[in-house]
Amino acid sequence: MSDSDISKIAVVGSGYMGGGIAMTFALGAYDVVLADVDAGTASRAHERLLRESSDFETRGLLSTGSTHRLRERLSFAPSIHEAVANADFVTEAVPEELALKREILGRIAEGARSDAIIATNTSALSISDLASAVSHPERFLGVHWMNPALFIPGVELIAAEHTTPDTVRRAEQLVRHVGKIPARVADTPGFVANRLQFALYKEALRIVEEGVATPTQIDTVVSNTFGFRLALFGPFAIGDMAGLDVYEASFRTLASAFGERFAVPTSLTAQVSTGNLGLKTGQGFLDIDPNDVEALLTFRANAYAALSQLRAELGAAPGL
Repeated sequence: MSDSDISKIAVVGSGYMGGGIAMTFALGAYDVVLADVDAGTASRAHERLLRESSDFETRGLLSTGSTHRLRERLSFAPSIHEAVANADFVTEAVPEELALKREILGRIAEGARSDAIIATNTSALSISDLASAVSHPERFLGVHWMNPALFIPGVELIAAEHTTPDTVRRAEQLVRHVGKIPARVADTPGFVANRLQFALYKEALRIVEEGVATPTQIDTVVSNTFGFRLALFGPFAIGDMAGLDVYEASFRTLASAFGERFAVPTSLTAQVSTGNLGLKTGQGFLDIDPNDVEALLTFRANAYAALSQLRAELGAAPGL
C-alpha cells in the first residue's frame, strides 16, 4: 500500500487533541471517523467540532467552505471497532496514561485491518513500550501532534524497534499532505519538543523558587527575547548566528555560578577549539552555505520586523 492508498482515517479519542487531529485530516480531504468511549461522547465531539469550524470560518481562521467540507468528510462511529474496521490509518489520542493507551491500542489492533497503519499521539511515553500492545508492530509508530493540532505546524514522527521504514515514510507523506511539517526523531522520553520544553519549564520554576523573578516577569522576558526568535529559528541556527565562542564564554560564566548543570557541552568546546564559531567563520553546527549568509541575515531582519508588526496588531493576550 502506498501513501496514495490512504483515504480513510480513524481517530480514537475525540477530546481537544483528537478533535483537532480529526479536523486537520478531514479538511485535508480525507474521510475521517471519530470514536470515543461511547457513541454519545463521539457524537457530542462531532457537533462541537462543526461548531468550532463554523466559528473559525466566521473569524477568517479557516477558508470559506471549510465547515461544509468538514460535514462531508467527518463522521463518528458508535464504537472503536466500527471506526477502525475500514481505516487505512488509525491514530489514538486518549489521555496520557500508559495502561489506558495500551488497552486502546490493543482494541484498535484487533479491529483494524492487518495492513492499516496505527499511530499513537503520546507526548512522552515510549513508543516501543506501546508497540507491544499492537499486533503486526511493524505498522506502528508515534505521530506526536502539538496542541492545538489544527494550527501548530510541527509533528514528531517516532519509530519503534520494529517499525518499517515504509510505515514512517507513508506517515510522513500523510502529515505533509495536510500541510504539517514532520520531523523524524528517536524514541526517547519526551522525544525532542517536550524534552526541550520541560527543561525550560524546570529552569523557570527554579528561578521563581530562588526569588529571582516572578512567573509573570519570566514570561515577559521569554516571550520578548529568545522566545521571540524561536518563532522563526531553532536553537542551533540562533547559536550559529550569535557566535559559538560567545555561547561557550556564557556557559563558563553560568557554570561558575550554578554548577554542573551549566557546564560547557563538550560538542560546543570541540567546535570552538577548531575555529568553527558559526556564521562569522563560515561554519558551526549547521552547514550553511557561505553564499547564503547575506540572504539569511536579510531574511532575519525582515522576519523580525514582520513578527514585531504582527504582535503589535494582535495586541496583548487577554488576561496576561
